[in-house]
Amino acid sequence: MNIKILGTGCVRCKELERTAKKAIEELGIDATIEKVEDIQKIVEYGIMRTPGLVINEKVVLSGRNPKPNELKTLLTKFSRK
Repeated sequence: MNIKILGTGCVRCKELERTAKKAIEELGIDATIEKVEDIQKIVEYGIMRTPGLVINEKVVLSGRNPKPNELKTLLTKFSRK
């Protein structure tokens, strides 16, 4: 699974990255996390507000941080595909 955190490095973006790493570890999912901080690349995903979360090249969240259980649900859903 490929996970991208879209954001310029703000506190909320860093929080999403930490939450994602913890959720992946707790779920035992094989995944890589990539931070995308380049504004042009973020815009190419159609994200207007950060942080953004992309799983396997699909934008699943933008403009907010999910609660840990919501993030785990998303990760589980995409790990089955």
